[in-house]
Amino acid sequence: MKLEELAGKCGEWLRGSGPESDIVISSRIRLARNLAEFPFVRRASHEERTQIAKSTRAKIETIQEWTNIQVLELERLDEVDRQFLVERQLMSREMADGEGDRSVVIDLDERFSVMINEEDHLRIQVMCSGLDLTTAWQRIDELDNQLERKLTYAFHDTFGYLTACPTNVGTGLRVSVMLHLPALVITREIEKVFRSLQKINVAVRGLYGEGSQFMGDFYQISNQITLGRTEAELVNTVQEVVPRIIEYERRARDFLVNESEQDLHDDVSRAYGILCTAKKISSEETLHYLSKVRMGVNLGLIRSIEIATINKLFVHTQPAHLQKLRGQHLSVADRNIERASYLQSHLVPKNGSNN
Repeated sequence: MKLEELAGKCGEWLRGSGPESDIVISSRIRLARNLAEFPFVRRASHEERTQIAKSTRAKIETIQEWTNIQVLELERLDEVDRQFLVERQLMSREMADGEGDRSVVIDLDERFSVMINEEDHLRIQVMCSGLDLTTAWQRIDELDNQLERKLTYAFHDTFGYLTACPTNVGTGLRVSVMLHLPALVITREIEKVFRSLQKINVAVRGLYGEGSQFMGDFYQISNQITLGRTEAELVNTVQEVVPRIIEYERRARDFLVNESEQDLHDDVSRAYGILCTAKKISSEETLHYLSKVRMGVNLGLIRSIEIATINKLFVHTQPAHLQKLRGQHLSVADRNIERASYLQSHLVPKNGSNN
């Protein structure tokens, strides 16, 4: 499958079909693993990185259960292709901007991906729609077992799995949930929530993970440390925290509806109107207005659009996606025009009504 074909699809995590999907976009679990016979990536020579990538790719291709995968060598991809994979949440920005022989293995249904030679030799990740950490853990545990039958991991009897970053030592596990929290932003309660999360060692990151900006009112909630904790404990920590954040967001939405419904309806309608009529629009503006529209759909203020469509637009209107869908490189100005046209093709109702 070419990336252009993947661009036209929606992976499982984007479908908006999982539990609590009005607020929770996706659940993700990532495992960091390293090979026992090689130094960590940052210590490895160019030749050793090539050996790691080549050997790992070859062994992955022998895993019988992995029948629906594509192995992509990043040095053979141009900048737009690499950015596309980042926008799709299939690999990290660090991976895209890295050097040397590195690859990403993607499941074509986008349920999982494996990064080879990112910060660690292997970064395995699983994604599910909505709040579904139980399914995510079951899937990644099985994938990890399948890989460990082919590869020898760096493991210490006392410390557990050895990783490039000390905060990942132990299980090497990072549990992450992506939430859409527009009402907490509007009511200015979001900072209070952040402060309470920091006290219990739960990190808050932006749309694309560590170091990324908060955009479109999306926030990733994840565990900060792994050493001395079991996989079950780490999953349960996030599993217990997220419902409380969901409750805070629902209360904030109820407050907006009860105390300022007219202002809220006006705000949502203006956002929808801009998306439906703009001749050109930036990526940042699009995320801002789509966030308001998504909340409006969930509150019943807009009835002609499916949540799955909004989720898709958050990703498909990003710069690399637009260029893959159009089949050509576009300047920033041309992307802004193409983005406006793409939004209208999905948002403008056929009968001219948004109710």
